[in-house]
Amino acid sequence: MTEEMRDNVKTLVTMGRGGTGKTSFVALMTKYFIEIGSTPMLLVDVDPDQNLGEMVGIDLEEVGKKSISDLLVKTFLKEGGTTVGVPPTERIESKIWEKGLYEGDYFDFMAVGTKWIEGCYCLPDSALKGALGSLTRNYRYVLIDSPAGLEHLNRKISTRVDDIFDVIDPSKKSFDHVKRAYRVAREVKIDFKNFYVIGGFRFPERLENQARKATQLEYLGKIAYDEKVEEYILSGKSLLGLSSDSPAYISVKKIMEKAGYTKG
Repeated sequence: MTEEMRDNVKTLVTMGRGGTGKTSFVALMTKYFIEIGSTPMLLVDVDPDQNLGEMVGIDLEEVGKKSISDLLVKTFLKEGGTTVGVPPTERIESKIWEKGLYEGDYFDFMAVGTKWIEGCYCLPDSALKGALGSLTRNYRYVLIDSPAGLEHLNRKISTRVDDIFDVIDPSKKSFDHVKRAYRVAREVKIDFKNFYVIGGFRFPERLENQARKATQLEYLGKIAYDEKVEEYILSGKSLLGLSSDSPAYISVKKIMEKAGYTKG
């Protein structure tokens, strides 16, 4: 990819505490970009819960693909590989594109997977960072679903980010997480343009001004509660199949438009 092509790729990172609606926000963001024709995208699930695939209709095992953690275990443990000599992240990179990348009509998808070896994400994160740094496709967007924990942020899985969305719930811990995540992003020198706060589906509108004051960051709105979203998630259905008049989808559409993502 040329430098000009790389500059055209926008990277959006979404994070938040469990249960805020973070992953459904990423799925509905994906639906929005598909509907306005802003494709192709690369979706990256960094959350160990690995819910994003199901929410966009992808089962890696079913389509014959592996998570990055699974590929590392297979390469360096089951096949007797070594981490001596050639850096393991370089050795695994080709495997990620060959065996870890699901390719679809509107988006491609990959997942870091569950913790590898003794609970450290260092090597999977390094492998992901290497893969993202050598993209060979002209994606319009890279959407990263990151967990609330800041270890992935600390290891800079992506050093160039356009927008960070932190989805919050109505709690002091959630407000504190936003301030801490913003500070960490600055301290580790992640080059980001905007850091936005989003109210999760349980976040009451009456607390919106408090969220602005507590975080000192731009608050874009909240994800509307939607029974259909709950129904789809419980039944394992892709949120991409939601009707465009879904309250949750409409709220995400407004949030994205407010962030400057519009058709054309």
